[in-house]
Amino acid sequence: MAHRFADMEAHDPDADWSLPGWLYTDAEYFDVEVARVIRPSWQIVCHVGDIPKAGDYHTLDYIGESVLAVRGDDGQVRAFANVCRHRAMRLVEGPQGCAKKLVCPYHAWAYELDGRLSGVPMRGDYPALDMAKNGLVPIGVEIWRGFVFVRLEDDGGPAVSEMMAPYDDQVAPYRFEEMETISPVRARERAVNWKNVGDNYSDNLHIPVAHDGLTRLFGKSYAIEAEPYVDKMSGRLVDRPSANPWERFYQKHLPEVDHLPEENQRLWLYFKLWPNMAFDLYADQIDFMQWLPLTPTTTLLREMCFALPDDRREMKLVRYANWRINRTVNAEDTWLIERVQRGMASQTYTAGPIGASEVCLRSFAKKIRRIIPEARQHRAPAPGWSRRPRAVTE
Repeated sequence: MAHRFADMEAHDPDADWSLPGWLYTDAEYFDVEVARVIRPSWQIVCHVGDIPKAGDYHTLDYIGESVLAVRGDDGQVRAFANVCRHRAMRLVEGPQGCAKKLVCPYHAWAYELDGRLSGVPMRGDYPALDMAKNGLVPIGVEIWRGFVFVRLEDDGGPAVSEMMAPYDDQVAPYRFEEMETISPVRARERAVNWKNVGDNYSDNLHIPVAHDGLTRLFGKSYAIEAEPYVDKMSGRLVDRPSANPWERFYQKHLPEVDHLPEENQRLWLYFKLWPNMAFDLYADQIDFMQWLPLTPTTTLLREMCFALPDDRREMKLVRYANWRINRTVNAEDTWLIERVQRGMASQTYTAGPIGASEVCLRSFAKKIRRIIPEARQHRAPAPGWSRRPRAVTE
């Protein structure tokens, strides 16, 4: 099992310790983390192919906000808060739709697709109204390789393209821009802290212990590495037929795909983007996943699948086999992280030693400690700590 660490630009005095357990249960810390980590972070909404025409939109609801990504009459994709400027009514309901104008269902205030406020019934009744200043609140948006990302606040952090720059040449052959959605968005709630999901995703040491199927598929080829804002995991399918029928079927019938180089035909690639998104690259499809915090101890998993058009019968069957394989992996991971979450709540647990090979967990913990210095404390500080003046840190 190979591993590489590329995030060594500054020494972390706590590098040999995991994040402490109280960070996975504490309500005061959770609020700080949402404000400093989640609000300024990029989140995937959809693929540009999901909103092909003017007025097509997709929404993303998380941490008390609703974001609307919509294609304008000029073809540009923009993002706005899904909130009317009059009485805070949501403009649209549901995950997706199409509208010529965004008309509030409460008092019929109307907005153009570029966010401009263009219609107000009884407009003269509002002496303080400035139409030009009451358009929809814009939200930061980035299109990276055909996928639409948004972020609620800009704290100067890197763009998605900058985060993924170390691996851009590895992603390019998959032709993300041309992909189509092949399954509806799936959302599932889990009784765990959001970090628990990400920790497990990038954890290398549990693969041979807890995932028999992946071990049968990869043998000893599983490898991990950490760049400053992206973790990479990978495994190469072995030729030895698996004893599991779905795994064996996938091994045997996975067809060649013309757009990938030979070394990628039987490679499973995983990328985790800071702080709570990941995508899995297979020769047959790609899967996106994000884990959105709900409370200190609950998280919403949001998943979507994409692929290039391919009508071959064997490709359709292999994609089903892929789903069967990973359904088992997901069930195994759910069992693990729910029990880790319970352990994090134990007063007997503080912080655990972290191995030198656990480079992805080290990288994530380092960034959390830099953003929230109190995360270095193995026990929770006295209540009210977040309301005290913040210390200046490098």
